[in-house]
Amino acid sequence: MNFNDYKYERIDIDAVKKQFEELIGSFSKADSAEKQCEIMDKVINLRNHIDTMITLVSIRHSINTADDFYDKENDYCDEISPLLYGFTTDFYEALVTSKFRKELEDKYGKFLFDQAECSLKTFNEEVIPQLQEENKLSSKYDKLIASAKIPFDGEERTLSQMAPYTQSKDRNIRKDAAKKVAEFFSAHKNDFDEIYDKLVKVRTEIAHKLGFKNYVELAYARLRRLDYNAQDVAGYRKQVLENIVPLHSELRERQAKRLGIDKLKFYDEPIKFNSGNADPHGDPEWILNHGKTMYRELSKETDEFFTFMTENNLLDLLSKKGKNSGGYCTYIPDYKSPFIFANFNGTAHDVDVLTHEAGHAFQVYESRGYEVPEYLWPSYEACEIHSMSMEFLTWPWMGLYFENDEDKYKFIHLSEALLFIPYGVTVDEFQHWVYENPEVTPEERRNKWLETEKKYLPTRDYGEIDELKEGIFWFRQGHIFGTPFYYIDYTLAQVCAFQFWIKSRENREKAWEEYLNLCRLGGSKPFFELMKAANLKNPFNEGTIASVIPKIREFLDSIDDMKM
Repeated sequence: MNFNDYKYERIDIDAVKKQFEELIGSFSKADSAEKQCEIMDKVINLRNHIDTMITLVSIRHSINTADDFYDKENDYCDEISPLLYGFTTDFYEALVTSKFRKELEDKYGKFLFDQAECSLKTFNEEVIPQLQEENKLSSKYDKLIASAKIPFDGEERTLSQMAPYTQSKDRNIRKDAAKKVAEFFSAHKNDFDEIYDKLVKVRTEIAHKLGFKNYVELAYARLRRLDYNAQDVAGYRKQVLENIVPLHSELRERQAKRLGIDKLKFYDEPIKFNSGNADPHGDPEWILNHGKTMYRELSKETDEFFTFMTENNLLDLLSKKGKNSGGYCTYIPDYKSPFIFANFNGTAHDVDVLTHEAGHAFQVYESRGYEVPEYLWPSYEACEIHSMSMEFLTWPWMGLYFENDEDKYKFIHLSEALLFIPYGVTVDEFQHWVYENPEVTPEERRNKWLETEKKYLPTRDYGEIDELKEGIFWFRQGHIFGTPFYYIDYTLAQVCAFQFWIKSRENREKAWEEYLNLCRLGGSKPFFELMKAANLKNPFNEGTIASVIPKIREFLDSIDDMKM
């Protein structure tokens, strides 16, 4: 069934409330585990339908933020989402206090109950108004980003459409492009500051009302981080500082030498070679067709998956005015369909999206047989293992897209994956400080960003882009506004993905088998257990980061990048 035919109907919040109350009442009164299981099936069906409607609104609104109908529906969903979450937590309360809990744990697994108990800490009816305000502020940020109309090269362009210019071989063009993008954020500095200040305040208020010391603790609970805490993450950041930051600086110096410049500036960072970056040698349709070939040849499972995605119009890839920036994968439960959203821009990013977001989509396609919604996806850091590892597992097919630039692409891809990690921990440390100090001024936050950047990204030099010296670079990082603390996850997953890259070069068939098994486990286990099941070393353990560096360095040193 084609995505365009997926039917949307507005959720009747009063009717849904009544349905939940009746089902929860019946569940609590049930005189056997079997009857509770029957009722639980009905609850799952109801939750799936609700999630389907919410997701359809989210997708269609992000495809065209100027669509008046879905703009209004998105506002409505922002309004009712906290209420819907409340209904789910009401069911969780009945679930964890069931007199047949042992039998239910035998059927559904103990991990469902662990998640339910964690979720119960993150909600009560008293915080519904604040949750609604949080949703509205996040949507306001999305609209502000989507509103960007940057005059450049004779046309008005979105932020996504500026990306090719910021990667131009011509240094003056990429400097001017970086300047124009920075000017947009600087011109709206007060707007971004105000939105974020309100988000910090309302999230802190929610945390205090729920009995948490600060929002950091609440955020970890919201993200279902059951295996580790903020202290563990601080220790991980220390490993990055000691093991990766020096190599990061070394790679930036190597890049400057390649480009023939004395000092690498911020606007030079996106361009890796004077001959240009490795861009795909065709248009979006050509890229998609090669994607079909790639996934057909990779495995029978990926062939089935990608055929399903393309035949049912479950990818929206082209960048256009009014479309949200970035890329994501989501899932539409009633149709058992993943959906990929992206903004193709003619750069290697297009191929990365086709592998990264498809990694997410493939995982949920493989785990969609789980009855329990909580088991469809794992927690975020585990989710990103699937996406980042797929980027590496598809390396044998990169010649399809880049032809004679294949080695250049691989050099850039691997080095950029490593270069990303210090930035990822910058975002994380900054957010910990922000929510541990919620009363500071916007100016103090911006100064803290610059300070944290200097710690983990010591080579960054904004040069003539004076606007970024105001500490506003992070305004473009949507996660900070919409999904706080969901960012260190990418770096943890990257360390795991490096391990899959190493495995695939040593024994490709075994690496694929372990990856497929990991995808099929979905979210049925916590992060640490998923890594164990995939024979992956834990990034939190001392020595794990250091163990992957030699193979990466060996590969990068095997390529004579000065000749590219």
